[in-house]
Amino acid sequence: MVAESSPRRRTGGRSAVVLTSIRKAVEELISERGSDAITIPMVAERAGVNHSSIYRRWGDARTMINDLATYRLDPARGLPDSGDLRADLTAWAQELIGHYSVPVNAALLRGGAAAAGESESDCLRDRRAEAAGFAARPGSTFSGDDVIDRVVAPIIYRAIFLPWTLPEVDARTYVDELCDRAT
Repeated sequence: MVAESSPRRRTGGRSAVVLTSIRKAVEELISERGSDAITIPMVAERAGVNHSSIYRRWGDARTMINDLATYRLDPARGLPDSGDLRADLTAWAQELIGHYSVPVNAALLRGGAAAAGESESDCLRDRRAEAAGFAARPGSTFSGDDVIDRVVAPIIYRAIFLPWTLPEVDARTYVDELCDRAT
């Protein structure tokens, strides 16, 4: 009897190490120089990888930055779900504020938004999906677009244009405005 062999799935190995070193290099370079100054050869040199590996995966620096910006706030993470919609929205908004209060995360957001151009960035697509999920919960009286407009947009505006003000923001203010306006 001949045993059938199925292809083995890679669990990371060298590819994961390379990707981690590229992410780290991009974060460091953005912190040092800003996202507009980043080139793939700079990233390759800092990460200790061949530039062709980066070009093959992303094609250009803008696409790479957009992809890595999205990676920082994992869309597959669990969202707050205590059964109290207002409390869950507040915890989620606070997570966004905390995340974008980290300077490199705000810089990656700016870079990802710039890379997207007139298209919807991966980050915005992910936040839209999360907002729609909250809007679909029992007891919701608002739409996903309402969540984007009243909760996400003010946080993202501050992260892009006034990042030093994020730690002063009270997530409850945005969530209260959303919930009170929707009723």
